[in-house]
Amino acid sequence: MAVTPDSSPVPARDRTRRGFVLRGLVLLVAAVLATGCTADSGAATEPPATTVASTTSAPVPGPDAFDPSAYPPLPPVPAPAGATVECRYTEGGPATPQARFSRVATVSTVGTVELTLETTVGPIPLVLDRAKAPCTVNSFINLARQGFYNRSTCDQLVDEPGTQLFTCGDPTGTGTGGPGYRFPDEYPVTVTSHVNGFLTPVLHPRGTLAMASDGRADSNGSRFLLVFGDSVMPAQYTIFGTIGESALPLLDAAAEAGHEGGPGSFGRGRPLTPIMINRVI
Repeated sequence: MAVTPDSSPVPARDRTRRGFVLRGLVLLVAAVLATGCTADSGAATEPPATTVASTTSAPVPGPDAFDPSAYPPLPPVPAPAGATVECRYTEGGPATPQARFSRVATVSTVGTVELTLETTVGPIPLVLDRAKAPCTVNSFINLARQGFYNRSTCDQLVDEPGTQLFTCGDPTGTGTGGPGYRFPDEYPVTVTSHVNGFLTPVLHPRGTLAMASDGRADSNGSRFLLVFGDSVMPAQYTIFGTIGESALPLLDAAAEAGHEGGPGSFGRGRPLTPIMINRVI
């Protein structure tokens, strides 16, 4: 495992077009939360250095093209209160299988951790950021070391302008499994304002690595999101790192084949090109 040291308003646009895009995004996110992005019940979890993913995807042509600049960015990352933080993990949720975990752990808030998902579509390098989400990083590493993710598949693909991601990390491949424990939300959930009781939708850049969520607070488990296109989503997903630049074309190619979703699927379904995580190194 390689460890490195730490290193607006929405612009005016055509109301009809914006309304169409926003309504579509709301429906899509609702569908994902209802069926595909349900967090398991647990915690989520170092090879060569990787290049951090770019923050924009290629523009989509056409009159109704998705325009990332029309949406607010993620909020600034607050500075950690100290060099370490106490993390708490609570038993609960599905255990498929039950993972080993410590209920309380003191972990570093400094630096990054590099690891790689060895998958059937090629290596997917990840850079985990302790300053953003130290407890999430600790959990993800814990699960990876146990082999929890070995032979697990990415069970869902969402591929619509404005939301492009794979959901991975459930050993059952059903979208309902988990490690048997949960832990609290971290950035950006904890620093984002609410509007009418809902977390503000923000732009998650291409290359974002985040935890899945079932829409409830502190429902993090083992499932995570590989965001391969600029995506507008409520800020309810803990972001704990980035995807290496070299992996993004692999995810683009896998998404190109589409998914099994049909009418009423809101742009999501099981990927037709399977992505299996053989191991995490």
